[in-house]
Amino acid sequence: MRRSLILGTALALAACGSHDAGWHAKDVSGLLPDLEFRMTAAGGGAVSAADYRGKVVLLFFGYTNCPDVCPTTLAKLAAARAAMREHRDAVQVLFVTVDPARDTLARLAQYVAAFGPGMTGLRGDDKALEALVRRYRVAYSRDKPDAHGEYAVSHSGGVFVFDATGRARLLVRPEDAAPEIAADLERLAAGG
Repeated sequence: MRRSLILGTALALAACGSHDAGWHAKDVSGLLPDLEFRMTAAGGGAVSAADYRGKVVLLFFGYTNCPDVCPTTLAKLAAARAAMREHRDAVQVLFVTVDPARDTLARLAQYVAAFGPGMTGLRGDDKALEALVRRYRVAYSRDKPDAHGEYAVSHSGGVFVFDATGRARLLVRPEDAAPEIAADLERLAAGG
């Protein structure tokens, strides 16, 4: 499938950063722009990156019909957040849909709620989505609909982690384990 091609963008980015011996995820400090967006939150109104200042933000792109990458990643992020001994409430997961045609705000709200607290679904029109994926070099594609209107969506699987000031700090890769992610989040939330 195209997944290996799409994951190439995330892997190329992961190969670029310097390595800080204390991090488990890939250190991308200085390689990506600060957190910046304007979208609509599932179950709420318009939000921007400023609404999440003061929190460690995990930004993940996917869609609710995803059969494998999205549910696995969100479950791992929920497990990492749950494993945190301190600062759990200082961590926010933002799930941005790359399939706004099917992912309504109600559907997004229901989907992220299934993974537990600290998760918010975000949706934007095509212009807002394109601006955000360009900003963070996210690869995704939507196939043409079949005769029944069904189509496949491919997307990269990395999770961008921003510190409480909105600076890009880490890239969580699919192979990173929940306990390691939790340790990194504790460190960031404590001001590391």
